[in-house]
Amino acid sequence: MIGTRTSSSYTPHVDVDPADRPLILVAPRWEEAKPYLSETLSPNEEIASVFVDAILAAGGLPLQMSITEDVDVIRHYVEIADGIAIPGGPDVNPKRWGDDRPYDPTLCCEIRDSFEFKLVSEVLRAKKPLFTTCRGTQLLNVATGGTLCMDVPSLGAREGRTQWRHTHVLNDPVHPVEVVPGSLLERAVGGHRLIQTNSAHHCCVDRLGKSTRLVAKATDGVPECIEVEGQPFCLGVQWHPEYTWQTLETDFNLWKSFVEAAAKVKQAR
Repeated sequence: MIGTRTSSSYTPHVDVDPADRPLILVAPRWEEAKPYLSETLSPNEEIASVFVDAILAAGGLPLQMSITEDVDVIRHYVEIADGIAIPGGPDVNPKRWGDDRPYDPTLCCEIRDSFEFKLVSEVLRAKKPLFTTCRGTQLLNVATGGTLCMDVPSLGAREGRTQWRHTHVLNDPVHPVEVVPGSLLERAVGGHRLIQTNSAHHCCVDRLGKSTRLVAKATDGVPECIEVEGQPFCLGVQWHPEYTWQTLETDFNLWKSFVEAAAKVKQAR
């Protein structure tokens, strides 16, 4: 049965005391300076309001990190956090897994790559809950030693992969995803083995990283979710549940499961 929203499952945690909420640190997006606009004379770091809203609704306390090269600062972020979230964004640079073929550097963000690779390393070392979406999931796979397919559309009909991008309907599901039985993802979405998701990407997981397990595929075969074994909660989805937590039971369950894992860290302090 395909998971859909039901009124009984969607219960935002709007009345939770802020002091009781687990602290969820979120990696920001990076926007280059635009000298022609006075408000953006320097680069900007930001997180999408839908990402913040999803964490709040699930009972967490979202807080934006600042991008830094300082490993000690990154380590302290992880130490104070109950959970870490990494959202989507530009492509991961193929050089990160040793692919030296020509690739348009404007599609990548070296500043985010440098920060987030260090961040993932520290989160996995500390065994803190980690939830990633889209680019964040691709980066998680590369950070654990895996590789990416950098252009799903180039695989074309010969691979039967056609469900990769529908950017104008992020608020709606556009294709089904098959969930591996017994996986963390199955538990996180509420026991469903066939779910609906949105889709907005042109890269995807290729070779899996160390201790990384593929736990969901689109019905056209594109990898849709990975988890890292040996971690309390480490889940990366290819879709964008921050846009659909109000309309899809399964995506709201994802956020709840992540925040509940972070709450266990807070309670154990």
